[in-house]
Formats: sequence, C-alpha cells, structure tokens
Amino acid sequence: MKLHDGISGRLREFVEAQPMFFVATAPSGPDGHVNLSPKGMGGTFVVLGEHRVAYLDFHGSGTETIAHLAENGRITIMFCAFQGPPNIVRFHGRGRAVPLTDPQFAELLKLFPDAPDHHGARSIIDIDVHRVSDSCGYSVPLMAYEGDRDLLLRWSERRSEDDLAEYRQRKNGYSIDGRPVFAAQE
Repeated sequence: MKLHDGISGRLREFVEAQPMFFVATAPSGPDGHVNLSPKGMGGTFVVLGEHRVAYLDFHGSGTETIAHLAENGRITIMFCAFQGPPNIVRFHGRGRAVPLTDPQFAELLKLFPDAPDHHGARSIIDIDVHRVSDSCGYSVPLMAYEGDRDLLLRWSERRSEDDLAEYRQRKNGYSIDGRPVFAAQE
C-alpha cells in the first residue's frame, strides 16, 4: 500500500476512468449495520480538488450513507481496476449529504457537467478526503464493462417531483437501524 498527498496525476486519471466505485459508512458505536454500496453511471462522480470529491446520490432502496454521515461523517470510497493493470484506490474522509431540498444542491449540481438527467437524484454526497491510498489489486478479477444501466433513470423519469418526495418519506425516511433521514427534512 502507498499513501499519497492528494488526488492528482495518475490517481485522478484512474478514478475518473472507472465506471464503478464502492461507498462504505458505519454508525457510531458497536450497534447498527455497516453499509457498503456499489455506485456507478457515467458523470455522477467528480474530483473537485486534491482533497475533495463528490457524487450524485440517486433514489434507491436504502439511505444508510446519508444517515451515517449525519451521525458521524465517516466515509470511505474505493475504486478497483477490473480492466488493465491491477489497482485499488481508497479515499477516507468526512462527508455530508446535501439533499435536493437544500439551496446548496443546485449550486453543487453544476459541478457535474457530464451527469445524466439528475431528476432521480435525492442528494449530493460531498467529501473532504484526508487519506488517499492505493494498493496492488492483484486478486481483483478481470471483467468487461458493457455499459451503464439506465433502469434507475427510467424509473425516476416516470415519477413527478411530488412522487419522488413521497417515495423519500415512505421508503427513505429512516435507515435500516431506525435513524431518521428524509423524514425530518421534508
């Protein structure tokens, strides 16, 4: 493993070329579920500086990341090379969720010029990175990238803003550990 001063050069090129990344968060204390989520879709992850990254967070089945960030801010992002030379890159940091109902959301959204239609986005996860590392990735399998799935975008296109707000209340109001997420925000 090698530590880096920041996200630049070949590391930046590597992460910007990856079609998929993983997000890990956990609640404080010994109780609660650790969360690990795969993320993707071209244009939804941006490097904003040597120590700052962000990604668009779309409606989905769970809101653990948002709940955990509200509680303690801890987050790790991991990228794996599934094609080409082996490599694993991790960003450890402190994050915050900026929900689409927050006035800052519109300003942050401008930082994603290559993102698909953002209609289904429920927040932007903004991360201050304090540790950057990479390691070999020798055991990560080689896999072929066929393209982004459009199911989530098609799902959200069929819903109005009111439908999505109701979805957040009904399906994303609380984490699996009962922590409030969108229930208190809308």
